[in-house]
Amino acid sequence: MTTPKPHIAQDLLSRAHSPDTAEQLFTERIKQKPLYLRPTSPTPADNRSRRRLQRLRKKEYFYRKQRPQPLSARQKRVSGLYDISKEECRYEVFKGLHELWVQYMQEVLGIEKSADKGNNGRPLVISGYAHGSKLVSADYHGAEVEVVRSRCAGRVGAKGIVVRDTKFTFVIVTKGDVVKTIPKEHTVFRFTIPSTPIKASAEETSNNDKMEGEKTKDFVFELHGSQFENRPVDRANKKFKWRNIDYV
Repeated sequence: MTTPKPHIAQDLLSRAHSPDTAEQLFTERIKQKPLYLRPTSPTPADNRSRRRLQRLRKKEYFYRKQRPQPLSARQKRVSGLYDISKEECRYEVFKGLHELWVQYMQEVLGIEKSADKGNNGRPLVISGYAHGSKLVSADYHGAEVEVVRSRCAGRVGAKGIVVRDTKFTFVIVTKGDVVKTIPKEHTVFRFTIPSTPIKASAEETSNNDKMEGEKTKDFVFELHGSQFENRPVDRANKKFKWRNIDYV
């Protein structure tokens, strides 16, 4: 019976160390060393899971870099994005908005500048050719409008602050805290802008009235809704041309 040959590692260790140390190192580092095994080629199931993981990572990266899509009109209606709660639909709540709108329109028409310069005692003249494009492209959220002409007689006389300006309608809140939706088509609206700056004090206003010799009149405008069927965003960047329109 042949004796087994010693392990090559044991032979090398015996040359460098004593017999006890060589035996201890061979036992701890050679015999008792764990051997980790893995298959040389993955199974088809592993290939499928790896491809699926790669697809998920690519999709996650794509969604992370992609901008969120805007909500559709149906999603906005379902989510109630444009709904106004009944607690907020009060005239007193939007009264402050109307005062801000008056200051905004006075700045657009140049009423504040003419008041600061004094205008040499002459009243400010507003014409369609000079100020028509500014009035058309202005924002009317907060304007207090009154229906003066309409095909529906029940809408005539309705007056309130505009809380929503859509393409085809004006949504207003009346002094009785009633929300009304007035279509623009075949409807004429009237709104008023004070001729004196709203920031001016009572003494300054009285002095100006005495200098002019008569009480200043406010500017009254009429807005034809059939020619005003545009959203505020579209009106701000749109160029309008002056033309006369005959109404029967």
